[in-house]
Order: sequence, then structure tokens, then C-alpha cells
Amino acid sequence: MTTRVLSAGDIIEARCTKCREILNHRIVAMVEGKVVRVECNTCNGVHNYHAPPTAKEAKAPKKTAVTKPRATSATPRVSKRDPAEVEREEWASLAPTFDADKALPYDMNNRYVAKRLILHPTFGIGVVKTVTVPNKMQVLFKDGVKLLRCFCL
Repeated sequence: MTTRVLSAGDIIEARCTKCREILNHRIVAMVEGKVVRVECNTCNGVHNYHAPPTAKEAKAPKKTAVTKPRATSATPRVSKRDPAEVEREEWASLAPTFDADKALPYDMNNRYVAKRLILHPTFGIGVVKTVTVPNKMQVLFKDGVKLLRCFCL
């Protein structure tokens, strides 16, 4: 069997970037015997040559691992803590350090930074946990974390 040498103007199969399929293309440019630019015979789009994927050999079926039963551990499984309980504990640890006189009155058009005390008309004193751009902040109050609107840049 003889291998034919390709040259500009020959027709080859390539993946068309516009049609997104393997189609016949005409070779437009070659560099050192390699095809570099082609023109799609279907859409007439000119683009870099993308060789069609080669046929992969059939893979041997994967062997499934035999799993052994796990040995039971001596320590019992610990369930996750309730997020509300975690927030209450965090509030209890931070509350003694609050100075109500330094708390800013809450206004949704103000700018806030993390760890800043605010005084909300409904929820009371809270501490800003995070500020999320463009206009949200998480504030820890006695009742838990609330998502409030604020002005951010």
C-alpha cells in the first residue's frame, strides 16, 4: 500500500470549527509537509486544521474491586452540630465585648465593614460577619445570622 503525499488543494477530513462536525475540507496551507489551514467544503469557513479524533482501541472492561466489610471503629459517629446552636454560642462569646454606645444605627444605604457593631430597629445589636458585593451583608444577632441590604462599592 502506498501512502499519498498531501498537497495544497487536496481534500481531507477535518473537524470544522464552525459546523462542529468532521467534514471534508480542502487544504489551503501547509508548512513542512503538515496541513495547517483548511477550508470547509460545507460552510466555506477557513480555519486552522484540526485532525479528526482517531478511533480508540476497545478498552478491556474495568475490574470491579471486591469490597471488604469495614471494621467497626471504637468511637461512635459524631453528628454535625446544629448551625443555630453554633451561632448562639458565637453570640454568647461575643456579647460581653459589645459596647452599645459604639453601635451604628442600621441604614440600608450605609457602608459597613466586617466586625462592625450595628443597631437594628427590629433585631437589636448585631455584629457584621461578612460584606458581599454588591449590596449584602451577614449580621450576627441574638436570634441568629440575618442577611441585610447595605451599600457597597
